[in-house]
Amino acid sequence: MDLREARRLFDPEPGWLNTASYGLPPRPAWTALQEALDDWRHGRTSWEPWAEATERARASFARLVGASPGDIAVSSAVSQQVGLVAAALPAGARVLVPEMEFTSNLFPYYVQRERGVIVETVPLADLLDRIDDRVDVVALSVVQSATGEVTDLATVAARARGAGARVVVDATQAVGWHKIDVAHVDALVCAAYKWLCAPRGTSFCYLAQDLREQITPHAAGWYAGADVHASYYGPEMKLASDARRFDLSPAWHCWVGAAPALELIEQVGVAAIGEYDVGLANGFRAGLGLPPGDSAIVSLGADVIPHDADQRPAEAGIRAAARAGSLRASFHLYTTEADVDAAVEALS
Repeated sequence: MDLREARRLFDPEPGWLNTASYGLPPRPAWTALQEALDDWRHGRTSWEPWAEATERARASFARLVGASPGDIAVSSAVSQQVGLVAAALPAGARVLVPEMEFTSNLFPYYVQRERGVIVETVPLADLLDRIDDRVDVVALSVVQSATGEVTDLATVAARARGAGARVVVDATQAVGWHKIDVAHVDALVCAAYKWLCAPRGTSFCYLAQDLREQITPHAAGWYAGADVHASYYGPEMKLASDARRFDLSPAWHCWVGAAPALELIEQVGVAAIGEYDVGLANGFRAGLGLPPGDSAIVSLGADVIPHDADQRPAEAGIRAAARAGSLRASFHLYTTEADVDAAVEALS
């Protein structure tokens, strides 16, 4: 699908520069969700068609990250999925994490410290140099939530594997505009309600086969069964042989909205979306006298904008976010050049 055609499928109010907090739904996703909610209201259908949307979304996400559907587990939140990986670490395992990492990819390791898991946080700029044979897991976001910094995942993976460490990645702020290949990681988690424009309550987890053989599916239920329809009642338990054994029972209507949204991202193509998003971000940076960057997220600290300018965007109808003491603006498919111009004017 042509990018211009796709952009016409969104209905944003002018000034939304906050996709890093949540993305806006394309019209096909919104319509599918409203129809499902109406069916639920009147009891017109069983739940199976809603569950089929979960499988469509799983397959679409797998294609976006270069995986197979059987390598992808579904859940509602990133921290639930990281927690399974963290709980499988042995006592004495050492985890290296950037110090400004979003806590969904940090706290699950911290809570394992009582078992002897060691968590070390370092500045992102020092991460690569701190990977050595004492490290068992390198956990990081491909794109940092607070700053928008983009990590060269292939370089980190090469260093980690050379040291015998696993790589666990949060790709929530990346998938949808930044190309990701799971060949570089052992585990990848991604909440879909940001750059994938899906409802909140949808999350994916890629697990390499050798890693998932070491993980216990602590929250296994009927949806983790080899045959979900034969897994309603006990006592016999036969879980799926692939990553589906880590599935949590899906919040149906969230996935009804997720499937069309992910499929649209696929149809447009991550490369085209990334070029558009980063182009807008660099237009914003240029308007403020900043050099170009490589991210769809721009973080502005007090050294860039006046101390009294933090309220100006809101007064001008620009919706951005305050993160880690900075103003964070993020740009996606539905952002316009007029949005960029308005934000620059508000901050100049």
